[in-house]
Amino acid sequence: MNTQYRIGSISKTFTAVLVMKAVEDKTLSLDRKLSDFYPEIPNSDKINIEQLLQHRSGIHNLTDEAEYAQYYMKPQTETDLINIIKKYKSDFEPRSKYNYSNSNYILLGFILEKTYKKPYSELIKDKIAKPLNLTLTEAGGTIDSSKNQANSYMYANGIYHRLPETDMSIPVGAGNIISTPTELIKFILGLEQGKLLKKESLDRMKNFIDDYGYGVVKFTSGKISGFGHNGGIDGFRSALFYFPDLQIAVSYVVNQADVDTDEIFDKMILTATGKDFEMPSFKTLEIPEAQLQKFTGIYASAGVPVKFNIFIQDKKLMAQATGQSAFQLDATSETSFKFDMAGIVVNFYPEKNNLTSFREV
Repeated sequence: MNTQYRIGSISKTFTAVLVMKAVEDKTLSLDRKLSDFYPEIPNSDKINIEQLLQHRSGIHNLTDEAEYAQYYMKPQTETDLINIIKKYKSDFEPRSKYNYSNSNYILLGFILEKTYKKPYSELIKDKIAKPLNLTLTEAGGTIDSSKNQANSYMYANGIYHRLPETDMSIPVGAGNIISTPTELIKFILGLEQGKLLKKESLDRMKNFIDDYGYGVVKFTSGKISGFGHNGGIDGFRSALFYFPDLQIAVSYVVNQADVDTDEIFDKMILTATGKDFEMPSFKTLEIPEAQLQKFTGIYASAGVPVKFNIFIQDKKLMAQATGQSAFQLDATSETSFKFDMAGIVVNFYPEKNNLTSFREV
């Protein structure tokens, strides 16, 4: 399989490896202050490299804001992105807690470029792709189908709709790598086998606090424990995990999904470990339009920075956040709906005239 896919936040593992390589080279230290690079960012004199790696900086996640939808398809310079990040107040005092923020890894990507005086794309090529002989893993740009690079899609009303592309100048070290499932497995095996970093450096990456280390997530399924990362960008969904006790690596990348990819991934792990499993259901529950009408309206929540317009289009329940594109909600019960491509689950409570929703990172 030589098709290249955007891998989203699995890129953070690559970025963390580059940071630890810089630490080994003694060109960067984990206690180096952000203020040495970007003093204009709030609390930069209290934030260090390690806190950026572990999402414990308090720096606000720029992709959480409604305005992100206004510029995510347009090229952005380093100055543009720094100006966006610095205008948000800190979410909390550095080190005090964990909160996933793409802004942390955008900054780490730029810091690596300043440290090595090379573009992030060259660092990926020289320090990861070449040592592991990865020919299809690189920093991405505009999708080029003639080079066997996949677009992403949304399936609605029996039609595949091509989704807009995030301009890859924006995610930088947070999510701009393209690769294949096979090469992702080669990457994590190479990392585990000491081909990229010393053992002590990888051990430090697995210093999990709130189940997050340096660009890696702690994954537990029953008695099985491993590390890796998942990803999502546009309509792409991906995951990459390694289980040391089993010496098994599992990876997938898709460019469209109508089903719960987390459930599919769980089945993949069971398959890889030789365990029985029940085939997941691929059916979508159909709710009559008259019944859907009671869910329509404008919804807001104190914990969510945008409002949601819930409406019906072509007999399907749709949702649209402020300043963003509309998406279809698929029923999982008479009052619960999901949008798998963004990890969104919505539960309606008609008797209370409200809903709750969450978005997985």
